[in-house]
Amino acid sequence: MNNELISIQTNEQGEQRVSARELHKALGLKKHFADWWKQYKDMFVDGSNFMDAPQSVPIKNGNGRIQYLDDYLLSVDMAKHISMMTKTERGNQIRDYFIQIEKQWNSPELMMARSLQYANNKLIGYESKIAELTPKAELHDKFIATGESIGVREASKEMGIKQNDLVDILMNHKYIYREQGRNGKLQPYKKYVPKLFVLKSGGVGENGIEFTPRMRITPYGREYFYKKFVNPEQTELDMEA
Repeated sequence: MNNELISIQTNEQGEQRVSARELHKALGLKKHFADWWKQYKDMFVDGSNFMDAPQSVPIKNGNGRIQYLDDYLLSVDMAKHISMMTKTERGNQIRDYFIQIEKQWNSPELMMARSLQYANNKLIGYESKIAELTPKAELHDKFIATGESIGVREASKEMGIKQNDLVDILMNHKYIYREQGRNGKLQPYKKYVPKLFVLKSGGVGENGIEFTPRMRITPYGREYFYKKFVNPEQTELDMEA
């Protein structure tokens, strides 16, 4: 029997499907497709035995324009039953063809091949996911490794940018401000403490003058600023402050 009697499609879920329009044409019926389809569709379950394939069949009109017609994708079992119910010699031929297709599809060899393909696809998916997550893990480890909060100078070196550039970025985006004019100490806005910044306790110096607590950037803060300002092309991280 000709294996190309009617084409069989295999979807992403590994299910075999038959075009209703192709089946109608192969059966050689005179009844219009829409009338023929109405005759059978209520006998079967939408979403299980068949599914809609809207505007999936291109045809060329007399003026040369392409028009797209609606179609339906049938399970092989449904296509087999419709062919049998046609009660024609052609219908019997197509029914026998579908029976052979089902036998081949359910053979141990093809079932094993499908299982191996499914497992291979899963493996490829896992490998892709691991590759996607690796930059996140490496970036996270870069800043979390020490587990310590550090000063702006050390943080800028860690991020690979100039200290003044980091200060300008944080000040311009209102994460920090400078106390007492141009040469005052850098201080974080309170809403970013202690998530992005911590303050090392202040105290009284040898001269008896009280000094301001020193600002430190947390590991999370450094990761956040690096992703947001230094290298925004990195894979996305959940870094909302």
